[in-house]
Amino acid sequence: MGLVLGIDVSTTATKAVLIDPSGTVRGIGTAEYDVSSPHPLWSEQAPAIWWDAAQTAIRAVLAATDTAGADVEAVGLAGQMHGAVLLDSAGTVLRPAILWNDQRTAAECDEIRSSVGADRLISITGNDAITGFTAPKLLWVRRHEPEVWVGLAHVLLPKDYLRHRLTGDYAMDKADGAGTLLFDLAARTWSTDVLTDLDLDPAWFPPTFEGPEVTGTITPAAAAATGLRAGTPVVAGGGDQAANAVGVGVISEGTVALSLGTSGVIFAATDAPLHEAHGRVHAFCHAAPGRWHLMSVMLSAAGSLRWFRDALAPGEGFGELVAGAAGVRAASDGLFFLPYLSGERSPYPDPLARGAFVGLTLGHDRRHLTRAVLEGVAFGLRDGLDLMLAAGMPRPAQIRASGGGLASVVWRQILADVLDADLVTTSTTEGAAFGAAVLGAVGAGWFPDVPAATAALVRTSPAAAPGLDRVGYVEAHAVYRKLYPALAPVFHRR
Repeated sequence: MGLVLGIDVSTTATKAVLIDPSGTVRGIGTAEYDVSSPHPLWSEQAPAIWWDAAQTAIRAVLAATDTAGADVEAVGLAGQMHGAVLLDSAGTVLRPAILWNDQRTAAECDEIRSSVGADRLISITGNDAITGFTAPKLLWVRRHEPEVWVGLAHVLLPKDYLRHRLTGDYAMDKADGAGTLLFDLAARTWSTDVLTDLDLDPAWFPPTFEGPEVTGTITPAAAAATGLRAGTPVVAGGGDQAANAVGVGVISEGTVALSLGTSGVIFAATDAPLHEAHGRVHAFCHAAPGRWHLMSVMLSAAGSLRWFRDALAPGEGFGELVAGAAGVRAASDGLFFLPYLSGERSPYPDPLARGAFVGLTLGHDRRHLTRAVLEGVAFGLRDGLDLMLAAGMPRPAQIRASGGGLASVVWRQILADVLDADLVTTSTTEGAAFGAAVLGAVGAGWFPDVPAATAALVRTSPAAAPGLDRVGYVEAHAVYRKLYPALAPVFHRR
């Protein structure tokens, strides 16, 4: 029986997942690594660690499943979006990659708005200039590192650096390309106008492909390094969120996904290139051909709970910590938490936004603080959902949820109440790596297209339905929405 391999180059680990034609995950290999922060607000990784981790993860899953490289019929790629991987003409890395959660480029975002025009930028790319995107990172390097800039010949995203090491080719999928802020959203290709306005050389940017299209094949050198068969096709894949949406079957208009990992994402598939007028939620191409999506992103979702645990309950399990919140009534007895620990993207594209507890009294204890964190993340996700609805997406009756945060029964119920929708989980928890494998299955010819593949491979189970607390959360969310505008002047003090 043939297999396909999905590889996800995430911020903290590279994961390799093997699936069979029934959609069963036959094995998983993982290799973890760290993020470097050489200065406040900076976030970087050396691309070599992704290649090392991919070799480890691929060999681990092949060994664990007793699979020969020849049994793998195709490889799909997914990965963290927006990172700037800069190579010279020989393919040598020029500097550590600047990652999606790096916040150094506020001045460059202003420069982009000025050069392109704020409204024109949104009309072309579907997005405002924010610090997370690739384009402002390029302008920062040009301004601050001229010795790097002079050698620049290729711009890739993280998973596409891995593609280059696997196949020798420079290529990118359209979903990830749309996340650079350099794409014409409707045309699904690089924007000549934006590149010209920003004085960026079009030759630096690789050809782009739809998610299941084959972009190259495994080289003999990569085969020797990974255990895969030379000549195995590698498909374009997608940025992690688009690939995750494929993996949970969110590819048609009206379907919505929630990913609750370090960051929190609401993802809605659309049949046309919609965008929010002020660019407060993101509009990108989908990894499914001819589809687009809206996406709201909060930077610290489950990351907020991890920070809280590490700061106030080090060593305690998340399950035990969250269980205490179950005994606290909805809205945490008037206590609110703003989850802007790393700045924010949706609904406030503000790298200087900060986290806060508001409403503390002597009557609150750790249980209330924990529930406030869970609710604050849910309220932040609801802010993004409301902006997406205003942009024209249909209101979802069901949300397909994934991510480590969904392990908590308490948090699942809070999310269902605040988002006012049924939550369902899917047959796999492997997220973007599973979606990359599904795209690989289409590329291998197992299915005629992505809709057919997801219909065959993705199954759902009920997780939580809105309960009585949703009524009280409407009022609590209205209070929550007043807190950022009130505190922003404090956040922005220099």
